[in-house]
Amino acid sequence: MIDTHCHIDDAQYQDDLPAFLQQQKDSGVEAILVPSVDVHSIDTVLPLCAQYPDYLYPALGLHPEEVKADWQQQWGAIRAKIEEMQCEGRLIAIGEIGLDYHWDTTYKEEQHIVFRDQLLLARRLNLPVMVHIRDAMEDTYRILHEVASFADETLQPLRGVVHCFSGSREMAEKFIALGFYLGIGGVLTFKNCKLSDTLRHIPLQHLVLETDAPYMAPVPHRGKRNESRWMTYVAERLADLYLVSTEDVKRVTTANASTLFGIK
Repeated sequence: MIDTHCHIDDAQYQDDLPAFLQQQKDSGVEAILVPSVDVHSIDTVLPLCAQYPDYLYPALGLHPEEVKADWQQQWGAIRAKIEEMQCEGRLIAIGEIGLDYHWDTTYKEEQHIVFRDQLLLARRLNLPVMVHIRDAMEDTYRILHEVASFADETLQPLRGVVHCFSGSREMAEKFIALGFYLGIGGVLTFKNCKLSDTLRHIPLQHLVLETDAPYMAPVPHRGKRNESRWMTYVAERLADLYLVSTEDVKRVTTANASTLFGIK
């Protein structure tokens, strides 16, 4: 399995990190992708990934909830670091980026500006993106479609993963048509989750596994600090939906993540 979205730099993991990571490896987790959320988290994500090369892989970006009064300074610093790391071949993706209208829309227009800039940079550098969406599905799709359709022979096709996807079948098919995978995590195991109804119509070849750890732990560990190895519970639920073995789910989703992020 590959965990395509895990905030392993969170303080909750630091006291027992070596043993924790060994436990994930022993449970079949082959790689963990670690996104940043702002300029400050660069200083936690990058040293951690450097400490565990070929197992922890960094992504850098400005999360929509962090687009505030200082957004220009933050984005400028993050952009410079992305370009520096890409020149060195040390960056796996741009993320976590996107739109979030849930708590505050004070900087809604600025979120749009930063999101477009990060998507265009991803196309220029030929990097996938990790897209966060909360209460902003239509606007997110509109901007993704706009940037993906922008014709420029110097830019590579836009590609990435819709993190923690929870939308309708129609939106799932639209994102897939743009070249995106859907990130599926612990929410699929929650009681009365409607995502199952959507995924019945979406081929497994378009899904990747993720945790969003330390958040969103699956049943039977809901409410606890999440772990990458617990993606097994998500894989088991997907196996039930697709009428295949859990190992088939793990094999296909791992291949999908490997293809998208270039992990061998």
